[in-house]
Amino acid sequence: MSQLFGCCRVVFNDALAYCKEQHRAGNKKPNINELSQRLTELKKTEEKIWLGEVSCIPLQQSLRDLEQAYSNFFKSCKGQRKGKKVKPPKFKKRKSKQSARFMDNGFKHLNSDYIYIAKIGDIKVVWSRELPTKPSSATLIKDSADRYFVSFVVEFNPQPLPENQNSVGIDLGITDFATLSNGEKVKYPKPLKKQLKRLRRLQRNLSRKQKGSKRREVARKKLAKLYAKISDTRNDFLQKLLTRIIRENQTIVLADLNVSGMMKNRKLSRAISDLGWRSFRTMLEVKSVMYGRDFRVIDRWIPTSQTCSGCGFRSGKKELNIREWTCLNCGQSHDRDVNAANNILVAGGHLETLNGCGERVRLSVKKAHLNEASTRPAFQQLSIFDLLK
Repeated sequence: MSQLFGCCRVVFNDALAYCKEQHRAGNKKPNINELSQRLTELKKTEEKIWLGEVSCIPLQQSLRDLEQAYSNFFKSCKGQRKGKKVKPPKFKKRKSKQSARFMDNGFKHLNSDYIYIAKIGDIKVVWSRELPTKPSSATLIKDSADRYFVSFVVEFNPQPLPENQNSVGIDLGITDFATLSNGEKVKYPKPLKKQLKRLRRLQRNLSRKQKGSKRREVARKKLAKLYAKISDTRNDFLQKLLTRIIRENQTIVLADLNVSGMMKNRKLSRAISDLGWRSFRTMLEVKSVMYGRDFRVIDRWIPTSQTCSGCGFRSGKKELNIREWTCLNCGQSHDRDVNAANNILVAGGHLETLNGCGERVRLSVKKAHLNEASTRPAFQQLSIFDLLK
């Protein structure tokens, strides 16, 4: 597998260098057919003859990945792609994440313990779940912490959950990760903050090692494993919270947050990045579509923290250290976060109360069909397996 990952990386980097060379010469970018023919010629040379020792399927898929990366870059430059500007593809590094993708003719599901990979052989696996249907592709993955996975793409038809009459508004925060409109406050494990002292120590230890030495590689693996642990803790918390919210509520309303703008605050940027607000919203939106829930996002400029959820009186902007306040109009006492969550639910247009004035609501734009296969990593992959030697 190490040889396979190295060949895929060399093919990708060589094709990228060739595309940049053609660009500097004033020529058009070579298409996928030209790159594929060039790869065939490279295999016949003495310098790159070892590329024929691995399966040709993942090598061709590496060229397709490069073509897709350039396509995303060109569409972003022309304004045809939403979101932040996409940068041109970069060269792959040997120490970063490695992957090799096989189509259905390059692997075989043998039995409950092994899978067969072309020109590699039988590999023992630990299954995280059963495959619902026959997979169309399999991707071997090796992360920076030297953990091995294989991910399958299958056709999956999720069954919508039974409908109910419950609805919830969610207010995201730093002290409490989420405050629900029913008064519940969800605490966050803060994996980065808990491991920050150890993280700094490992980073200092890595910086002292000589580049290219074996001790530097040992220090790098220790740091990579800690980063992987932090990421796994965060994803586990988000997945469990999302599953509970989706099962208990039919309508889910969330406030739109300018996360990229808030990250520019140097006093809050580390805490906000540790929370994973953007991942929470994306995962919630996708799961709502999969399981037939109504997901709504209200405008970020609605003063949910300044408005009384009882009478609708707006009392003005409040400092962040004010966590409880009393309405000057009706005299009702409010918890700042619970009051904001109730106003978010009302602004979503689901409840009719005194302050339900029909604010602007943006419904989910990702209307994927229930029969559509999953393509997003981490939280949409249907099967992930640890590879054991």
